[in-house]
Amino acid sequence: MPEQTAKTQEKPKAKRAGIDDDVAGKAYDSVLTRRLFAYLRPYTLQAIVSAVAIFIKALSDVFGPYLVKVAVDTYLAPTGTRGWLARHLSQNASTGVTQIGLLYLGALLLSFGLEFVQTYLMQWTGQQIMFDLRKQIFRHIQRLHVGFFDRNPVGRLVTRVTSDVDSLNEMFTSGVLAIFEDVFALTFIVVIMLRMSWPLALLTLAVIPGILYATKLFRDHVRDSYRRQRAATAKINTFTQEYVSGMSIVQLFNREKRAYNDFVEVNAENKAAWTDAIFAYSLYYPVVELLSSIAIALVLWQGGSAVMRNTHLLAAHAIPTGIFSTVSVGVLIAFIQYAQRFFRPIQDLSDKYNILQAAMAAAERIFKLLDTDTEIAEPQQPITSAKTGRIEFRNVWFTYQPLTEEQLAACAQLSGTMHTPPAELAEIEWILRGVSFTIEPDQTAAIVGHTGAGKTTITALMMRFYDVQSGAVLIDDVDVREQEIVALRRRFGVVLQDPFLFSGTVAQNIRLGSAWITNDEVANAADQVNVADFIRTLPAQFDEPVLERGSTLSTGQKQLISFARALAHKPGILILDEATSSVDTETELRVRLAIERMIEGRTSVMIAHRLSTVQRADTILVMHKGELREQGSHQQLLVHRGLYYKLYQLQYKDQELAAAD
Repeated sequence: MPEQTAKTQEKPKAKRAGIDDDVAGKAYDSVLTRRLFAYLRPYTLQAIVSAVAIFIKALSDVFGPYLVKVAVDTYLAPTGTRGWLARHLSQNASTGVTQIGLLYLGALLLSFGLEFVQTYLMQWTGQQIMFDLRKQIFRHIQRLHVGFFDRNPVGRLVTRVTSDVDSLNEMFTSGVLAIFEDVFALTFIVVIMLRMSWPLALLTLAVIPGILYATKLFRDHVRDSYRRQRAATAKINTFTQEYVSGMSIVQLFNREKRAYNDFVEVNAENKAAWTDAIFAYSLYYPVVELLSSIAIALVLWQGGSAVMRNTHLLAAHAIPTGIFSTVSVGVLIAFIQYAQRFFRPIQDLSDKYNILQAAMAAAERIFKLLDTDTEIAEPQQPITSAKTGRIEFRNVWFTYQPLTEEQLAACAQLSGTMHTPPAELAEIEWILRGVSFTIEPDQTAAIVGHTGAGKTTITALMMRFYDVQSGAVLIDDVDVREQEIVALRRRFGVVLQDPFLFSGTVAQNIRLGSAWITNDEVANAADQVNVADFIRTLPAQFDEPVLERGSTLSTGQKQLISFARALAHKPGILILDEATSSVDTETELRVRLAIERMIEGRTSVMIAHRLSTVQRADTILVMHKGELREQGSHQQLLVHRGLYYKLYQLQYKDQELAAAD
């Protein structure tokens, strides 16, 4: 895998940047909230209906205990006074209790219907928002600078599209509106309890400071656990994706045990984070239950004593006095029910706080990704060039390192004849140093050189995967930075050393989503690259399914299919990056025949380590340590007896030794 090594050496590892999985997040961030609610704007009607449903549901939920109080104080243990509701009920006890029962049933049915409406609408809205957000994230990822993917592992990006978006969905569906429901319920309960008996209401609220303190401890502990969970989840995704993709290497070098131990270590971090959160939940909820039970006990103690005292006074025809004079059996029963319902929303609010915190952290990471500059910007007024296939590099200096504004300004001092950059640029690891050459239309050019010489980088700059720091790359006499990116890259057909096939069919991999390529053109392209005979032996022929990365096909078969893909798109410029280095001799002959057909009538650029594959090229570019050392035909370079001659001699001797063996 020589070229893979080259690419690794050509692109030094940069400091990972851009996306931080350790963001703790705040429960509320006004800037992030405004951006998030922009996704809710298309579904405003559904949100309003849900909010109204939540308000009415909260009101209907607190109506039940009040009905119990009316039933007890009016019919079961009459106090002699009739409230506003009792005055509208029958004076007959049996009929009145039946009416109250029907009202209670109606409140339950109303609550059920409203909860159904609210749940359905917000779940539907959440799915729509997830759909919209994932589309935007994926579209943005497609537009990002290729260098971005050198710095950010795939697993981390997958986490952005999956887990982080799920966190936002949870906020929209069971976070924000559920918080309003809890707030409404708490407000209604407190108001009703204060109106019934403010002393008992204060007794109920007496444990609130303890609950708030426990909630703060719980929130702080869980926040740290959630942060560690998110980081561990991203690590698991990254680790799994990397090792599953490279499982053949793991097995080849007997690294299964080491990989397993490494995975266990990463998995243990995730388990530890979740265990800490479970411990916090296991402790917090019993504490809240204990404090709520204490509040109910206080209400039962003081309220029960007041009920008995007031009952004795009424039996003695005396008027009850004091702060508990209004406490009756019905009031006491209602208070116990309200106290039980009062602490449930408080527990829910703690959960909702964590949901909001996780959502804000997820939103921060998602928007950081969406705000990542594409770096390769479209020109404001793109220039359309004549499609001749001419390629020119003018004094190109390039590095994968990010440069400061001062360093970029200093790049203007670079020249094609300079071998030592200015002092402010001396520490930069340059991949290309003042490279200049021209490939004329319909010419076949070969780029050769040692590993890490900058060969693949040259082709990447042609397609504007990166922008040069100094100099210019021209395609058809127009700077690539002044051309529309889609139109520019449509000019190229690329065949890599390690061909990439997608899940789908053989025909879909050749067509690659280009609807304008007909079935006949797909078959014709396969015929021209000598792969059609193999495809027609498959059970479904061109409709034969291709598994992920073409795992059921040989390297040579995948290579030939990638040749057919490039040819079917009718490129004006063909790039062959070590296209024959990973195939057997027989397949290489088929590939060479395919190459000869493909390069006819188009500009071609070949990257190769085997000099036998480039001898027929019109011009050969010899790269060494980022510099263009020699250029000419095979015979001219041999006569010159320079670097190319030494490379040729080395390979020729290797071939002689191999033949002797």
